[in-house]
Amino acid sequence: MGKVKEKSGPLARRPDNSAFKQQRLPAWSPMLTANTVLPFFYFMALICLLLGVWLLLTVQSTQEIKLDYTEAGTCDICFEKRKNVSNADQPCTCTVMFPVEKALKGDVFFYYGLRNFHQNLRRYMDSRDDGQMVGRLTRLKSPSTYCQPFLNDHKGRPIAPCGAVANSMFNDSFTLTYHSPKGRTAPVPLLRKGITWYTDKNIKYRNPRKENLTLAEVFEGTAKPPYWKNHVYELDTHDPNNNGFINDDLIIWMREAAFPNFKKLYGVLYRSNQPFTKGLPVGNYSIDISYNFPTKYFRGRKEVVLTTLTWFGGQNHFLPIAYLVTSSLIFLLAVLLTVFWWKYGKNGKNMEE
Repeated sequence: MGKVKEKSGPLARRPDNSAFKQQRLPAWSPMLTANTVLPFFYFMALICLLLGVWLLLTVQSTQEIKLDYTEAGTCDICFEKRKNVSNADQPCTCTVMFPVEKALKGDVFFYYGLRNFHQNLRRYMDSRDDGQMVGRLTRLKSPSTYCQPFLNDHKGRPIAPCGAVANSMFNDSFTLTYHSPKGRTAPVPLLRKGITWYTDKNIKYRNPRKENLTLAEVFEGTAKPPYWKNHVYELDTHDPNNNGFINDDLIIWMREAAFPNFKKLYGVLYRSNQPFTKGLPVGNYSIDISYNFPTKYFRGRKEVVLTTLTWFGGQNHFLPIAYLVTSSLIFLLAVLLTVFWWKYGKNGKNMEE
């Protein structure tokens, strides 16, 4: 039997004679005409307008109170005191008064905010050891070199948690008090646990473990970050289960903000007892602040934010305004196209005539 002669040359590279490879499949080519394009533009403008108005009404249904306490009330004394580095270890407390003229109904969220603090710098964001924060014992004693210059203390001991992000953790604390119109005072209860993301609390951050050893014994031989007052296993003196790398305040701070002006959750109103079962009632309030975090070095400001939330979040007008602006631009473009079509194309004329 003779051998089958193999194809060679251009014929060997020719695609098979099929409808798919020879591009003979049926296709649909849209014919863009004024009767199809213009209604689509008007429809999209209407959809964006409705979405923008809906989101704007949703955002405006939230209530928000912002209070800059950098130098407010008696905090001006603490502000001047924190300008001097030698006074960093000296405690300073101050009080700020503010009114609530309209009751904040429902769940009320207490945030602290910073302005002009850039957590989004690449070198700052890299200065951490996620392997250490997930509870690896090897990283506890030998952190990543990304943590420089907050890798070891002056005695050579590894810092836990290491890095610039953990070292700059916000450390002001707040006590909110309600002063009713009848002259009574009551502390406002805030839930300080369970305010982190579930994945952060249960997966991304874990404490290192050794059998039959306490948390303090596990961290023995490590040093606290230079700007911290307490060790990582002493962050919460009221709840030992909220210490170490699973401390809620630490976890919230370690999630870096994308912009220089940001706020982070401090607590949620606990609505179990009167007069807070329906939210924050009308009256005067005072905030006792343990003033520790300095702002002079980065020319920043500090604030507290009390707000209610909807399914859309807090008072963020960016997306509603973006939809309204987009709707206006699409509508303007549709009107211009309609004018050109009416003048040049409606009666079969063209632009060259």
